[in-house]
Amino acid sequence: MEFTAKSIADFLKGEVVGNPEIKIDRVAKIEEGTEGSLSFLSNPKYEEYVYSSEVSVVIVNKDFIPSRKINCTLIKVEDAYQAFAALLQLQESVKPVKVGEHPRSFMEESSKAGEDFYLGAFSYVGTDCKIGDKVKIYPQVYIGDNVEIGDNTIIYPGVKIYQDCIIGSNCILHSGAIIGGDGFGFAPNSGSDYLKIPQVGNVVLEDYVEVGANSTIDRATMGSTLIKKGVKLDNLIQIGHNVTIGENTVMAALTGIAGSVKIGRDCMFGGQVGIAGHIEIADEVKMAAKSGIAKSIKKKGTVLMGGPAFDFVDYQKSYVYFKNLPKLADRITKLEKKNLEHD
Repeated sequence: MEFTAKSIADFLKGEVVGNPEIKIDRVAKIEEGTEGSLSFLSNPKYEEYVYSSEVSVVIVNKDFIPSRKINCTLIKVEDAYQAFAALLQLQESVKPVKVGEHPRSFMEESSKAGEDFYLGAFSYVGTDCKIGDKVKIYPQVYIGDNVEIGDNTIIYPGVKIYQDCIIGSNCILHSGAIIGGDGFGFAPNSGSDYLKIPQVGNVVLEDYVEVGANSTIDRATMGSTLIKKGVKLDNLIQIGHNVTIGENTVMAALTGIAGSVKIGRDCMFGGQVGIAGHIEIADEVKMAAKSGIAKSIKKKGTVLMGGPAFDFVDYQKSYVYFKNLPKLADRITKLEKKNLEHD
């Protein structure tokens, strides 16, 4: 399907700089763009490609001023990244929509689904499930008994949702995600073995939650593991039992959250962050990749980094010196300066 630069600018409420009638029929990365493609520029490190790429149309921020001649048409908007994302969403929305139940899928008679429902091949829906309108369940998905799924939710191949879990509207669960597996609950028994503690709670995902591929969210021992509205989880993330994650918090891949952690809203966690159990994280906290958190963070907006693990006693001793490094460095600087004056 072809679009003109003008029609795209009208949709984005942007301004065309160049040929408004130039046509594009695909999107591309700016460094790989060819004639007839559209891209965007939001990161200044890619500005060079605006001048060298063969891309036909580039979406840029309103304040962008070329430093030399360009051959492409620009569309200036308030936020180029958000504008390009809106276009991709539009492109996604016009793709053919799957509906109906595949003859090699199975849904128990006591379960109900809304309008424009899709159930792919070899998927199973258990008893007494309630599924909303326009829900898409792709092949090889397992949905246990008493599960609720809200409108417009997409469940990709291979997802497993255990019994009694609740999935909100407009959620996306990517391939291999497991919602509601048992929490890691074991009590030491006599000798060296462990007694399994039954996990009788569930998982609740509120609206607009996205869960990445092969991520796992454990059911609560009692009550609910709660993922609040707008949370975005990357691939390969582990969320332990009875965790609460606040609205619009985002987590990058390989993050692990131990049981009973309470995380505030609007937090941002880099990759491989690890959080010990039974602590609280305030709103708007940011954690750099590989940060290890062992105690509660109570101050809103705190930014954290570090925490490589080694012997606990050695770590405690080393940390005393680490905290005093600025003072020690200042003392060394003064001593060196004093020695130079004496020389």
